[in-house]
Amino acid sequence: MALATFGAGCFWGVEYFFRQVNGVTNATCGYMGGNNEATTYEEVKKGKTGHAEVVQVEFDPAIVSYDELLDVFWKNHNPTTLNMQGGDIGTQYRSTIFFHDREQKAAAEASKLAFARSGRWGLRHIVTEIVPLQQFHVAEEYHQNYIDKNNLPSCHLEY
Repeated sequence: MALATFGAGCFWGVEYFFRQVNGVTNATCGYMGGNNEATTYEEVKKGKTGHAEVVQVEFDPAIVSYDELLDVFWKNHNPTTLNMQGGDIGTQYRSTIFFHDREQKAAAEASKLAFARSGRWGLRHIVTEIVPLQQFHVAEEYHQNYIDKNNLPSCHLEY
């Protein structure tokens, strides 16, 4: 198994989309990129810890490639809005890819460039950050698989 970590707004929708991908064996909501060691949802949602809401994706690379996961990431959020997705505003909702190794970094950078050149967002600049993996803090249990547990529609739309 391999890991990938993405932030694309509210982690409930991000987790939901990745759970639908064949070859993804787990998707876990959590926090990454902050300035303190331990955090809670209450602290992160205030936007003062520096953490982003992220989803750590465990996947079988024999079934689904990292490039395919990047495609899911790009297609299920707006990478041109700085520190927000829809009505969720703050640095905790930033568009970010945390790479686990040099290969993921190179793939993420190449996919960002290709996506920018695709014209999907017109002249708008893609603000997605591509940064090294940091400590992953698992979100509270009630956030895990939230959309399915609560029989909700996804909080993200395919743009």
